[in-house]
Formats: sequence, structure tokens, C-alpha cells
Amino acid sequence: MLKSLNTAATGMDAQQRKMDTIANNLANVNTTGFKRSRTEFEEVYVETLRRAGAPENGGKPAPLETGLGVRTVSTTRSFAQGNLVGTENPLDLAIEGAGFFQVRQPDGTVAYTRAGNLRLDASGRLVTQHGEPLEPEILVPSDATGLTVQRDGRVLATVPGRTDPVELGTLELALFPNPGGLESMGRNLFRETPGSGEPYLVLPGEDGAGGIAQGFLETSNVTAVEEMIEMITTQRAYEMNSKVIQAVDQMLQRLTNLR
Repeated sequence: MLKSLNTAATGMDAQQRKMDTIANNLANVNTTGFKRSRTEFEEVYVETLRRAGAPENGGKPAPLETGLGVRTVSTTRSFAQGNLVGTENPLDLAIEGAGFFQVRQPDGTVAYTRAGNLRLDASGRLVTQHGEPLEPEILVPSDATGLTVQRDGRVLATVPGRTDPVELGTLELALFPNPGGLESMGRNLFRETPGSGEPYLVLPGEDGAGGIAQGFLETSNVTAVEEMIEMITTQRAYEMNSKVIQAVDQMLQRLTNLR
């Protein structure tokens, strides 16, 4: 019965971790470019009390085993496309398909994001909400009267004295062999890991990358109703494991009261 206590405790711990993941998904239901996570479980080592054997040799056709519980093995992030919402802001960009914007960090490293709610800093660079510039850097002239980002990533500016728009550069998108292996850094940013593989850079709309939609933002791909259902089932699973602990505790009390 002591094994039952430990097994049920592992179940409660696993469901608590799943609830933490659900809570984070729901907290970010309105976060631009957020991607929901799912908790993955695996069975803990199984104790084999008797192995299966051949009946003609006196063995049993089925083994005698005791499971020792569950543990959390990973959290899988879904990079399914979120809905696109029009904002009429020329600095809001959304990726229609696969790919990540590249963001230059203060330490010189590159991070990756799906959030395209950009701004201009004092130098005229396209930057994130935290002031980190896009890579490659796009510098908008201070006298520009209009900014156009085409689907293929080309950035054009309308400036006084010129009848034709001035091309400022081209946005590049990063693709990964396994985007699920990216590590979350917070602030809508991800970093490369050995599990994700090295990024390869492509132009928007090429080699499987999505195109750029100007004046749109990609919303979170969290579905509140589905998360609420997951929350209820997780709560019930947690309660059932706690009931197991209560039942085993009562059985142990009964054993200690035997005369």
C-alpha cells in the first residue's frame, strides 16, 4: 500500500504541472503570436514481480507487474497558425504560414518571434516592443511619409521629392527543422537549441515560409473553451489521485487498529 501512496502522489504532481501549463495558456490567450503548450506524460518504471513464460514449462502467459506512477516528460508547443486580426497599423506585421522574425539581442545573439507588433525607435529602426531591432536591420528615414511592407518581405518607404518608393531592405524569415525544440525566453521570444536544429533563412513566401501581411497581427492560437475543458479534466484527475491517498490512508489506519 505504501507503493500506492507514492503512485498517487506522482499522479497529483503530474496533474499539477499540467494545470500550470493550462494556466499559462489561458493567461496568454490575448498575447500576440503566443503558441499554446501541451504537457506530455510517461509511465514511471514498472516493477515486474513475475515475467511471462511458456505455459508448457509451467509459466504464466501474462506477466505480473506493478506500475509505479507517472511523470512529466516534456511540454510540447503547438506552432499552429493563429487568427489574423486587422489593425490598420502599418507597423503591425503577421506571418501567414511558417517562419519566425529574427530579433537581435543586446548581447549580439539572435532570438526568434512570431509577434509582429513592431515600432520605430529614435534612430528609425524597426524594433520590437522592448526596443530590440529586427535582423536584418531596417532603417526608416525620418522624413518618410509612408511605409509599405510587401508580401515577399520588401520594405518600401515614401519620401518627399521622390515619385517612386525607396526600398529600405528585405525582411528574412527563419525556419527550423524542429520548431518544437525551440526554447522559450519569455517576451514572445524563442532561442535556438540542439533540439530545434540550426535555422535556415529564407525570403517570405519561399521554401515553405509564409508571406508577410501588413496591417495585421497574429493572435494567440489558444482556444479558451478547449483549455477550460482540459482544466476540468485535470482537476478531476487530481481529485481522483487524492482520493486514492485518502483510501490508502484509511486502509493503513484499519491495519494498525487490528488486535
